[in-house]
Amino acid sequence: MQRELAQRLDISLKDDAKTFKRLKFNFKKNKHQDHTELLDQAGSDFKYSDCKDEFWNPEKFSLLYGTPLWDQASKSERVLLNQLYWVGYYSQIISAEIATIYFNQTAAAGLYGIEDFRLVCETLDFESMQERAHIEAFKIVSEEVEKEVFGKRIFTYPMRPYFSETMIFQNTNFFKRLWKRFQLQSYGLLSSSNAFIACQYLSVRGLRTLNGKIVQHQLSEFYEQADDKENAPIPSKISYYHFMDESYHFNSSNIIGTDLLKMLKKPTAFEKRIATMGIEGTLKDHSHFTSTVNGIFWYEPATFNAIYKVLRSRIFKLNHQDAIHMMELCFCQENQGMNESFKTHQIALESYKNYLQEIDYLNDAAKDGGKMRSTSIESHLKSNKKALNSFKRKIYA
Repeated sequence: MQRELAQRLDISLKDDAKTFKRLKFNFKKNKHQDHTELLDQAGSDFKYSDCKDEFWNPEKFSLLYGTPLWDQASKSERVLLNQLYWVGYYSQIISAEIATIYFNQTAAAGLYGIEDFRLVCETLDFESMQERAHIEAFKIVSEEVEKEVFGKRIFTYPMRPYFSETMIFQNTNFFKRLWKRFQLQSYGLLSSSNAFIACQYLSVRGLRTLNGKIVQHQLSEFYEQADDKENAPIPSKISYYHFMDESYHFNSSNIIGTDLLKMLKKPTAFEKRIATMGIEGTLKDHSHFTSTVNGIFWYEPATFNAIYKVLRSRIFKLNHQDAIHMMELCFCQENQGMNESFKTHQIALESYKNYLQEIDYLNDAAKDGGKMRSTSIESHLKSNKKALNSFKRKIYA
């Protein structure tokens, strides 16, 4: 009787025994296999000199793999391109996880007023702790590599606030960044005070994690399949530890953002619109692809300055004219690397569409992939050619 009187709302997580059991099991398993200590130790032990001559990922996960630069690269240059893929890829993951930590907390706050949702909050708290360990390990490796190889930042950056553009190479400008900041800050306020939007954030997180899952499983296999795991390159160990944690994060995103969401009362028109905007924003962010880092959906022209610095560095030693010519070959002519990256984008699109079918508040355009559907090799080449001409004029100036 006391318990019944204590209930302030019509629903409780425990009303759905199956969902509660799944979430509890996932949380328990994640805590049991937590890789935080291993990640901290890996970061502490990392010395670039110990593994600078080794691949850290499967060969196809190399910077500009399959492009003319890769085709002409020496063995040592290919090793570096493979390592720079790791640096570029996980620099992007850092940005995403900074935002995740913040929105995990606002989502948990949005659920405080609902009975028996302690388990959800503790799940998100624990995952945020893991994200902080991921970020630290990625930063240690990436920053040391760029310091040793280039003496300056190329893909890395100082810590950034959650409201920065999530995609570190984006088609943006001052006003777009300002508008994005306003949207993210407003979304944080809404998700911290609305149970539906709080749960729906996990739908967005699940969509973004689904993209990572496609690539990160393959990255983790490099360590998992190593004959001598003890002496495997530390960055490959970090890839594996990270993927193991993230597999549980994807499960919790799916449970909270899909099953648990269905337990709430039907959303208002306003809640539906905010939720749809969150999904549409992700599909827009992922409407590009890049040969630079296959599996990360950057706006490729935004990477031109970084790639120019790589080509002009003491490693590749290209003069200005040769660097620009190589960029034209890699970015403005169809090649294997471009086709491989587009293929990854299309695999992600189909995965997203399957994931979104169960979300009944979405409109048909979003369920069908939104802005991602307009991506093509032809539009990609057209955009790159125009942007590279502009880049050349800027460099000459």
